[in-house]
Amino acid sequence: MSFMKTDVSDEKDSVIEKVVELNMSRGDKQEIPIDFEAIRDKIVYDEMGNQIRFGDIYKHQKTIIVFTRHFLCFICKDYVEDLAIVPLEYLQEANVRLVVIGPAPYKFIKNFRKETGFVGTMYTDPERELYQLLKLKDKTQHGQLKGSKHIKQGLFMGIMKSMWRAMQVQEYQGNVAQQGGAFVIGPGEVIHHAHIEKNATDQCPINDLLEEAGVQLVSFPKDTRVMHL
Repeated sequence: MSFMKTDVSDEKDSVIEKVVELNMSRGDKQEIPIDFEAIRDKIVYDEMGNQIRFGDIYKHQKTIIVFTRHFLCFICKDYVEDLAIVPLEYLQEANVRLVVIGPAPYKFIKNFRKETGFVGTMYTDPERELYQLLKLKDKTQHGQLKGSKHIKQGLFMGIMKSMWRAMQVQEYQGNVAQQGGAFVIGPGEVIHHAHIEKNATDQCPINDLLEEAGVQLVSFPKDTRVMHL
C-alpha cells in the first residue's frame, strides 16, 4: 500500500500568507484584504520626481499612510491641514512615520504643501495604481459635512474656494471621482488599521489613526477629546 506525501510546510506557508493578506478594520467595518505581493513594488513619486518603492515606506517603521482625494478638494485640504498639526515629537516618541499620498502628478506637491502647511513626507500616485489595488472607491459620492472632525468650512464657501484654486492653475490635480483612505502599516507587512472612505467626507478621524499607531493624541478644533490643563 502506498500513501501520497503531503508537504505540510507548503500548506502552513500558504495559510500564513492568507492570514497576512486579510486584516480587519476597527469596529463594525467589513474585512479589508491587503495584497502585499501586489502593492509592495508599486512606485510613488516625491516632489522632485524621484521614484519610491511603496514597500520601502513601511518596511522598517510603523507608518500612518493617508491616501487623499484630489489636491483641489477643500475637504482634502482641511484634513491635511490638521495632519500638519500633529507634532513631530509625538511621532518620533512612538517611532511612527506619517505619510500622505495623493492621486495627482508630483509637480503639484510643492504647492499643496504651501497651502496646507504640511511639511511631512508626501508622495503621489498619479496613475492611481495603489488606489485601485487597495480597493479605494472610484466614484463621486458626497457625504454629510456635519459630524466631521476635520472639515472646517461650509459647503458653499468650500466649493467656491476650490473653484478659485482650480481657475488659478487651470489644470486638474487628480481624478475628481477618486476617494481616499487611511492605513497603519508596519514595520514590515503588518496591518494595524485600515479605513476605506465611503464618500468624500468619510475621513478617518486623525486621533483614531494616532491611537491605532500608538501616538499621543492631539487636540483639534473639532476634536477636543484631548484636554490640556
